Amino acid sequence: MKIYPAIDLRGGQVVRLTQGDYNQMTVYGDDPVKVAEGFAQAGSTRLHAVDLDGAKDGSPMNREVIRELCKQPLFIEVGGGMRTEQNIIDTLALGVDRVILGTIAVTNFELVKTVAKKYGSKIAVGVDAKDGYIATHGWKEVSDVSGVEFCKTLRDIGISTVIYTDISKDGGLSGTNLAVYEELSTIDGLDIIASGGVTFESEIAALRDMNIHGCILGKALYAGKLDLARCIAIARGEAEPC
Repeated sequence: MKIYPAIDLRGGQVVRLTQGDYNQMTVYGDDPVKVAEGFAQAGSTRLHAVDLDGAKDGSPMNREVIRELCKQPLFIEVGGGMRTEQNIIDTLALGVDRVILGTIAVTNFELVKTVAKKYGSKIAVGVDAKDGYIATHGWKEVSDVSGVEFCKTLRDIGISTVIYTDISKDGGLSGTNLAVYEELSTIDGLDIIASGGVTFESEIAALRDMNIHGCILGKALYAGKLDLARCIAIARGEAEPC
């Protein structure tokens, strides 16, 4: 299983939200590149970055920061405000390895079908769920679309990677929704990346044993609840949780 340490960007700073609430924001640093360098030094080969300004306002905002992050020796996926094909083109041009689509996967499904065919594995979809239903527009609006069923639909149109987040668990440092990932792990032909509330080493081992493709670590790293190097070792099966 792959570990993706996360950098959430707002105004060029490294921040974390609680349950997607922009009014519950903690700033962890003003140098995202330094944070990414620390992840690489701990053994990470991957990075999950989210442009929170873009997610909120509808268009990517932190382009220069992302350009600098792409100079690190990391596989970088970026989401937040990807609402048009031009947004995708411009973001890939920064050196990003994979672009994550969110809101448009629900509001403009035809575009997602088009870009899935055009860009293949460079496109992932972030399925952010609240009470099992997809939330859009920076998690401010909840649709009537089932998150799990939508993942199957995405697989059927050629999307190979989905980042699934249970918003109620995100940033709470109280654990993740293992039950939903066990359900998602049964979808053939789809790589699932778990996101939202992963706090304990035992959860990383459980996700690994479910054959989940990847796991995003955010607030638990910044709050010192998890050690990145140990998490990577557990994900690889080289260590077991304490």
